[in-house]
Amino acid sequence: MSTKKQRQAEQIKAHGENLLAIFPNATERDPIALCKKLRRMEAKAQAIALRLCNGPEYPGGYDEVDALTGAILEKVNAILGNTGKNPVPVFVNRDPRGYALKISSEWTFAYCQQTGRRIYSDWGGYGILAPEITGD
Repeated sequence: MSTKKQRQAEQIKAHGENLLAIFPNATERDPIALCKKLRRMEAKAQAIALRLCNGPEYPGGYDEVDALTGAILEKVNAILGNTGKNPVPVFVNRDPRGYALKISSEWTFAYCQQTGRRIYSDWGGYGILAPEITGD
């Protein structure tokens, strides 16, 4: 029988391996380290979404928000090696009620149908890059 921490570690590793299958050019090849790096980026993007909703307002308005989220997205795409001719459509969701780093629902659905693999996703079908995995 496994403990909650063991299940959590197994689930994180499995999610990282799924991400590496989607992003074969990722610069971070260790599935657990990849998930941890993405979780840190997720936390930053979530903080921006929450502040955008609750305040205080960004002094530079939406231009500042665009620059901040753009920088996060640039780092995420660099870690994932998500560049080139047909990159996976990754974006920053600015709604603070859910995860911030997502993959388009259309792409996620098509990927799951074509490969038979599953990726962590929300109820809207958006792929989640950095879910909070608890081992439950």
